[in-house]
Amino acid sequence: MKIQKVGIIGAGTMGNGIAQACATRGIDVVMVDISETAVSKGIATVAGSLDRLIKKDKITAADKDAALARIQGSTQYEDLRSAQLVIEAATENLELKIKILRQLDGLLPADTLVATNTSSISITQMAAVTSRPDRFIGMHFFNPVPMMALVEIIRGLQTSDATHDTVRDMALTLGKSPITVKNAPGFVVNRILVPMINEAFFVLAEGLASPEDIDAGMKLGCNHPIGPLALADMIGLDVCLAVMNVYFAEFNDSKYRPCPLLKEMVAAGYLGRKTGRGVYTY
Repeated sequence: MKIQKVGIIGAGTMGNGIAQACATRGIDVVMVDISETAVSKGIATVAGSLDRLIKKDKITAADKDAALARIQGSTQYEDLRSAQLVIEAATENLELKIKILRQLDGLLPADTLVATNTSSISITQMAAVTSRPDRFIGMHFFNPVPMMALVEIIRGLQTSDATHDTVRDMALTLGKSPITVKNAPGFVVNRILVPMINEAFFVLAEGLASPEDIDAGMKLGCNHPIGPLALADMIGLDVCLAVMNVYFAEFNDSKYRPCPLLKEMVAAGYLGRKTGRGVYTY
């Protein structure tokens, strides 16, 4: 099956980014959110992103018009019926996602594929609440979606080969570079990335080097575009801590224990760029 129409639940940062990625590659999109305001804001974000690509001579004005014409905004789940694949890109909250999946279950045709853009919640657990666990899969895009090549295709225990192959082919159609991952906390990228950030906090707490030198060491020595401490500030120290807490609980392994300095900084409200202060001051 070749995916020609995609439904997206959520018009926020990830949802509208996925919509843009699909529409610019000739795939029709229905983007659903709870209010007309949220839907309009999502489409306006796509339009602004396409305008920036025009200024950089990456696309033409005609390309922009064609892409926007492929995106239908809606507040009605019924409009998702015609999609061959529905991607849930709502807030990272298990109860909310399960509520959405159950709504979809009674609405979508039996052969419709359903994917979730979760970065942390168990695909196997979410698949189990649907009547189509073999046609459920994780499709973890990275932010900003139009720019980032990677998509983690995450197989739950129940995901069929046919579902995996169809979704992987669709990611390739979007010009992405998919990697296939089994279901486990953090999948692949965040499983490696967040403990590395946590270790950088241990190095900082032990006074081995200044924040600037730790970040410079990883940028120059490992060819990272940004140092781990600056990246933590960008992600949010509270988010990093929450992820480490999940790993510590799920794996029951002391190597995932959150650094006490990270916990202390979160307790102080030093969460990074969003609060004006984290490891660095903004």
